[in-house]
Amino acid sequence: MRSGLISVDELRASLEEVTLLDVRYRMGGPAGPAEYVAGHVPGAAYVDLDRDLAAEPGERGRHPLPDVAVFEAAMRRVGVRAARPVVVYDDWSGHAAARAWWLLRYHGHADVRVLDGGWTDWRAAGGEVATGDGAPRVAGDFTAAPGALPVVDATTVRAAGVLVDARATERYRGDVEPIDPVAGHVPGAVNVPTGRNLDERGRFRDPASLAATYAEVGAVPGADVAVYCGSGVTAAHDVLALELAGITAALYPGSWSEWVADPSRPVATSARP
Repeated sequence: MRSGLISVDELRASLEEVTLLDVRYRMGGPAGPAEYVAGHVPGAAYVDLDRDLAAEPGERGRHPLPDVAVFEAAMRRVGVRAARPVVVYDDWSGHAAARAWWLLRYHGHADVRVLDGGWTDWRAAGGEVATGDGAPRVAGDFTAAPGALPVVDATTVRAAGVLVDARATERYRGDVEPIDPVAGHVPGAVNVPTGRNLDERGRFRDPASLAATYAEVGAVPGADVAVYCGSGVTAAHDVLALELAGITAALYPGSWSEWVADPSRPVATSARP
């Protein structure tokens, strides 16, 4: 079992020993709650990314960090306990699951893992499927204590030794911008799209391969690394990949959507940092 990840076989063997969270969410895709009711891993509780894992959009970006009390209440509602391991999964290549992984870790939970391959691999492996709203669950006892993982904000993000932009390359270059009002990237940032974290099966690549990918942009063990994306969600995917590679990285939660909310902040375009 790799730190931060759990395989389908490992999850099958430990279903009774973990708190399992279904975090299915795709921007513009099918509604997660309906997908959960139609079928989920037995024992999983549904967590809504917009409601439970983010605050209302605004000047802090499209998916600001949730209020601590809101996040704590949401995690208790789905049964998260401080002394019990948590496993999170989605059907979006781990992007939403990585957001839940990061938030739980950031708020002090020590044992959180993403199901490698997610719902797709669970189904492909013949995993049992439950339907409906899920069984009632005992409230958890998790106490959220933010600060266990590093973060940067709009005033400190450019001070990072290596600033990684996790968005698709065409968005990084400023060729297109389908969501936010301004195209481009934070000056000085380098680009490692989240797709480079995965192999052809949609699972995270091995630590040595991930380390080699991030070394290309100077993100190596001991370096001062920070990561951002469009709204702070998919950047957690790069933070997880970096952790698998043995590299600690700070997250910029507001990310590009917060950065461009202030027109005085500089913007770079083209493939150059």
